[in-house]
Amino acid sequence: MADASTLLVDGLLQTQDGASTDVIARALKAIRAHLGMDIAYVSEFVGDRSVFREVDAPGHEAAIWPGHSLAIEDIYCRHILEGRLPELIRDVSAEPLAMSVPLTHTYGIGKHLSVPVRLPNGELYGMFCCLGFSPDPSLQQRDLQMMRAFADLAAHEIHRERETRRSAEERIVRIRKVIDEQSFTLVFQPIWNVETRAPIGLECLTRFTAAPSRSPDIWFNEAAEVGLGAALELAAIRHALSAVASLPANIYLAINASPHTILSAEFTAMMQSVPPAQVVLEITEHAGVGDYEYLLAALRPHRDRGVRIAVDDAGAGYSSLRHILNLRPDIIKLDMSLTRNICLDPARRALAAALTGFARETDCLIVAEGVETPAEFATLKALGIEKVQGYLLGRPLPLEPTLRLLQRGAAANASSVA
Repeated sequence: MADASTLLVDGLLQTQDGASTDVIARALKAIRAHLGMDIAYVSEFVGDRSVFREVDAPGHEAAIWPGHSLAIEDIYCRHILEGRLPELIRDVSAEPLAMSVPLTHTYGIGKHLSVPVRLPNGELYGMFCCLGFSPDPSLQQRDLQMMRAFADLAAHEIHRERETRRSAEERIVRIRKVIDEQSFTLVFQPIWNVETRAPIGLECLTRFTAAPSRSPDIWFNEAAEVGLGAALELAAIRHALSAVASLPANIYLAINASPHTILSAEFTAMMQSVPPAQVVLEITEHAGVGDYEYLLAALRPHRDRGVRIAVDDAGAGYSSLRHILNLRPDIIKLDMSLTRNICLDPARRALAAALTGFARETDCLIVAEGVETPAEFATLKALGIEKVQGYLLGRPLPLEPTLRLLQRGAAANASSVA
């Protein structure tokens, strides 16, 4: 049968993966209560100081608190690490060296357990300590073993937090460098009118030139994870909007923005400089919205000026349907996962038909993305979808080749679809 110490450690390990669980704080509380101690803490050695990082000391918060520090020379740690004091002291009054330390009398220490916290790489981080105000002859070596187990648990958590922080710092530096150095290019994919075989708009897409080489969604997701999502999006949008002045008046530019970016004052100011009728604002499917009323209020001034709203990636997930119902977009863009092989899949055709019917009922347009084959194009046309984009009709290109394509018109590019 497992003893109490084993059950305590196992219980903490089982909760370690919880997103909101503070493992070290729970460990300190558990060990302090189990051993009948008054104070428990994890310290970090910083120079010649011992800094209390986590503390469990109910009723004694004025004596010891997180961030408080003491000189290593004035506490037990150095003596314990160098073997002059034992890790387990049942009765401090029986240890002359401990009694010579002023801290003993300042805190009134009667018993003390302390073990080093060593990180997985062998680095000495600090100490895992418990102390009480009265001696306790019942403390045993198994209690010390349990302290070591908890110290290992704390070391694992500290190491994990350090690695998480280090990774976040690296990502912040990487994203800021991309923004500062403008390490991305823009490409433009035409959007076509099925009946007239002419381009009616362009979607602006971002391609990153910085290392590591990876897809744009990974770059934007990483930026969002470290709080720089809006900054990166705004940098790309700023460049995208500068292209509007080069477009024919009958061609619109579709730009992608997350709800968080749309809510920013910088985005609002940026949108004032472009002709609204030539801009479509695409809100992506994966972007969560906590308060649709708040987002609708932010979108209203843009809509009042004539900017159209599109919901991107429709059919790819539940979020897009919520966007459609709550935002009442002017344009619904069918995700390529829905249009891919739609000619072979009755379920995809049924869903596309349902969305097309919804669009007619709500007076909005449907644009099908990812059209790559003549059969897909023919199926979408038969379903009544009037606007399409995809590799069959034109790959994303830099601005200058795109402008030449617009000047030539759509006839040569659409002839293979006939």
